[in-house]
Amino acid sequence: MTKDMTEGAIPPLLVGFTIPLVLGNLFQLFYNAVDSMIVGKFVGETALAAVGTSSPLMTLAILFISGMCMGAGVLMGMHYGAKDYDVLERQISSTMIGGLMFSVLLSAVCVFLTPWLLRLIRTQEEVLPIATGYLRIIFCGLIFTFIYNFYASTLRALGDSRSPLYFLMISAALNVAGDLFFVVVLGWGSNGCAFSTVLSEALCCLLCGLYIKKKVKILCLGRKWRVFDRRLFYKTVQFGWVSAMQQATVQLGKIGIQAIVNTMGISVMAAFAVVNRIDDFAYTPEQNIAHAMTALLAQNKGAGKKERIREGFRCGLWIEMIYALFICVVCFVFARPLMKLFVTDEEVISLGVIYLHAIAVMYFLPAATNGIQGYFRGMGDLKVTLSSSFINMGVRVAAAIPLVFSMKLGIVALPVAYLIGWLAMLAAETPLLFRRKE
Repeated sequence: MTKDMTEGAIPPLLVGFTIPLVLGNLFQLFYNAVDSMIVGKFVGETALAAVGTSSPLMTLAILFISGMCMGAGVLMGMHYGAKDYDVLERQISSTMIGGLMFSVLLSAVCVFLTPWLLRLIRTQEEVLPIATGYLRIIFCGLIFTFIYNFYASTLRALGDSRSPLYFLMISAALNVAGDLFFVVVLGWGSNGCAFSTVLSEALCCLLCGLYIKKKVKILCLGRKWRVFDRRLFYKTVQFGWVSAMQQATVQLGKIGIQAIVNTMGISVMAAFAVVNRIDDFAYTPEQNIAHAMTALLAQNKGAGKKERIREGFRCGLWIEMIYALFICVVCFVFARPLMKLFVTDEEVISLGVIYLHAIAVMYFLPAATNGIQGYFRGMGDLKVTLSSSFINMGVRVAAAIPLVFSMKLGIVALPVAYLIGWLAMLAAETPLLFRRKE
């Protein structure tokens, strides 16, 4: 159900919008984590390291697509808040047509370049064939990634964050069943996990499309789906490209860190693969709170309601900090049990516990940066989010190099590098925040 976020009390709106986003992304992370659990338990450490090494490249492509959709969603939210429905319809159809063509091209390029990309991040030869097969299957499904993210971003721009959750829940259940069938029963290894993920995404797209056709009248465009407005598409690309580059910049930073981790041995690689999964579960709700802020602020930006913009930002930042306190305690206290969910090797578990104890106390920093980025996205100032993300990732990777290779801090070097990057990001974006009028 679509929702006008330019009216009503802001805290219930933000919380009500955030909860489905959080649950949806946790389900998505869950069925990604299931891949790691099943591979670690039923295939082995080498396959787990291959999946972990593949993850940054896979996520880079996915986040680039979702970033394009997110940027388009900001514009959709502004048009919806301004009640400019004719422009909204033309933007939706133009984004769908252009996005489908782009995702097919991106899929073909990624499949072709997979071995080269894995070697670029210094993937060890013993895991290269496994990682190549896994990644190529995932890349073949990028068109489904676009379709789902397009539908989800459009619905969220219209104030509906619940419907995408329902589709992801079904998709997650199908993915778990598929993993068990293709890996445990058929013995397809990590390729079975990848195939199950793509299949579940395709079914999620189908369900989402059927729902929109029957329930969301404003998106039932009929022949208008064929309309391609070049001017609107160019404007959408401007927003989407900056948002995609911001998402890609974040992931490129992770790939840089992964390249460093790949020089530290199989045990560290396996531990880092697991803590990345755990860290995603901890960190993603902070991003979702920021996305809820973006949706609310974009609609109110379109409606010209400055006081609601200020109140929405303050409320969102408080929610970020409350969540950060909660997840800090959880990850610090339950670090070892969380690691044991994924692996049984004691050395890998111990390395992961060291990492989690260090990173847990830092979650307040990304909570602050995500809240500020949610504000700038909602205002349409996507260049600020791009530049600050670039500073964060550049400083993070630059700091990790001496911490690992010169100071020999081992896996502890990684959270320390993250800390330095987050502080640099806050130093860059906080002054810009105070200069704004809204």
